[in-house]
Amino acid sequence: MPETCLHERSSKEEIEKGLKLQPKFDSDGLIPCITTDVHTNEVLMFAFMNREALEHTLSSGKVTYFSRSRGKLWVKGESSGQIQRLVELRTDCDQDVILCKAEIGSNGASCHNGYRSCFYRKFDSDSGKLVFDGGEPLFDPDKVYSKG
Repeated sequence: MPETCLHERSSKEEIEKGLKLQPKFDSDGLIPCITTDVHTNEVLMFAFMNREALEHTLSSGKVTYFSRSRGKLWVKGESSGQIQRLVELRTDCDQDVILCKAEIGSNGASCHNGYRSCFYRKFDSDSGKLVFDGGEPLFDPDKVYSKG
């Protein structure tokens, strides 16, 4: 793979119909990223990438995000072992969103709370509340992330 696959943004025609990856980072240098399970298309999570995270994802094959709360790169699964292995990367028509299709680690969890997906609750219009809809946690976060 070339040193970088990312190109500066050019004409609307080239961005929307060309074959160069020209991501549109926002004023903070971030681009939204949706990650799905490559086999089921289930949405696993949403996070942001900066240029370095996107380049690292492409070069390493490990989906990497930019943690806004920590202010640093975050290789998904580096603490839990639930690495997201990039299988396919897509962008939308105007290249302002990234879609990663990934295989996830051995226990199949993507959420730091132990669930398969970060979207483990849904809004119930009858009660006006969130209800659990993501199955049982696949790991105990207290054990996985304990510092002791």
